[in-house]
Order: sequence, then structure tokens, then C-alpha cells
Amino acid sequence: MAEKLLPDRLKDLWQDVEHRLLTHEQFLQEQARGLAEYRRLWDEALICGGCTDLRQSLHEELARYSGCRDLGEIERRCASALADVKGEWCGGVNRADDQSVAKFYNESEAMIYELMGWHSLADDDSPLAYVVALLFARRHGCRSYLDFGAGVGSGAILFARHGLEVTLADISSPMLDFSQWRFCQRGLTSRFIDLKSTSLPANAFDLVAAMDVFEHLVAPAKTVTDLWQCLKPGGFLFGRFHSEVDEDRPHHIVQDFQPTLDRLRELGFEEVWRDEWLWGHQVFRKSQ
Repeated sequence: MAEKLLPDRLKDLWQDVEHRLLTHEQFLQEQARGLAEYRRLWDEALICGGCTDLRQSLHEELARYSGCRDLGEIERRCASALADVKGEWCGGVNRADDQSVAKFYNESEAMIYELMGWHSLADDDSPLAYVVALLFARRHGCRSYLDFGAGVGSGAILFARHGLEVTLADISSPMLDFSQWRFCQRGLTSRFIDLKSTSLPANAFDLVAAMDVFEHLVAPAKTVTDLWQCLKPGGFLFGRFHSEVDEDRPHHIVQDFQPTLDRLRELGFEEVWRDEWLWGHQVFRKSQ
């Protein structure tokens, strides 16, 4: 029997704590061990160029791609990126206008640095949800994978490293260009879809991941329909369908996900898994 996914293992272990079969300290040790193993898989997929440290490797990538060889400057850009993204957004984006939002993601200079900093796991380990998705995909025999709203492509690199047929889709041409460069640096192959000009193929994917994407969308319920169409019968949608108001992230424009969840049900999606311990992602399956 396949080992349970880490959120499920931790939920079970907490029951042992409540029944006094495990101490709180022992639980924390087990949680740390589980996260360390997921981090190892993430690091192995992303570290390149002879580096041994993930953060250093990501900074080196940014330096090579941007042409700025001053790693101190790269570090500064990553450190200020969240505030810089907020400043870019507050410079005049109309959150109700999909063209205005798309223009922001295609013109932002800070977003690539913000995402690469996030993927370093320095302040937040939630990108490890991609490892959860990978292990879920392997457990269910998934072969074709779409990273929807792929950003800088780190999650897609993880899947490609583990032998899946990978497609990245985004509305940001700069981030797709950067992702394609990252794949080339690693000798990995993938398909890249610019959603401004190209539709998703129908009945094409066993698994679609929309990691921390729906809160960015002007019309998330419509996007559910697009993803339903691109999934094979019986395919899986892995995503996070909740968000809170965050003054540091005004580009997270959706907090009410009920219309999105209603649309999932209307289309016949069935919830088949939920992370009830770590990061709150859910998996919905398209009907056979």
C-alpha cells in the first residue's frame, strides 16, 4: 500500500497525540521529518548549476537570466519584490477588467523575483504542496500534467524531473519566457501555452494543478469550465480554493470562492481529497 500523503499522515499522528499515544514533541519531530523529505524532493528538482543550496541556486538563475551578475542586487530585488509587486498593482490596475489584470502580469518586473523568492522556501514552505500533487499524481497513474498559472515554472520542473509529460500555461509572456529558459537550462522538454492567444487543448490532461491561482482570476468560475474541458474523463484538478484579504497582496482579488465551488459541482466534479492539515489544497475529479 502506498504511503499516505504527508497532510494525511500528520492528521493521523495528531489523533495519536490526542489519545496520548504520542507526545507533542514527538509529533513535531515527525512533522519536521516529513517536511524535510518533501523539501529534499523539491531541492533535488530545482537546484542546478553546481549549487548545493536552493536559495543560492535560484539567485544564480535570476542573475544569469537577467544579466545582473551582482548577487547582492538579486537578493535585494527578491527581498523587496512583494512590496514592489504591490506598488505595481496599486499603480492603476482595474481588478474587474481582465485586460487590465493581464496587462499587469505581462508588465510586472517584480513578479518573477517574488515567485522565485517564495520558491526558495525561505519564509514559507507552502510551495511543497507541489510535492503533494506529484505524489498524488504518481499514486493515481497520471502521465500528462498541466501547470495552469505556472508562473516561473518551478512546479512544472518538479513534475518533468519525475518523468511526467508537462505543459505550462499562463497569461504572462515574460514568465513563460523565463520558464522556457529554465527548462532549457536543465535539458527538460515541455509545451508552453500563452493563454492570451492560445486555448487549452480538450481532453488532454490527467492532472491539472492550479496552485494558488484562483485568487488571481477575474472570472474564476469561467476558468473552472476551461479546466473541465482540458481534463481527460476521470482527470484530477488540484488547487487551493480559498484566500483571505491580504493588504500586502492586493493582486489576490478573489476571497469569495463559493461561485467557483458551485461551478465545480455543476460540472460534475467530485471532491476526492483535501489537505486538512498543512496548506488546504483540494482535489476534484472529473466524471468518467
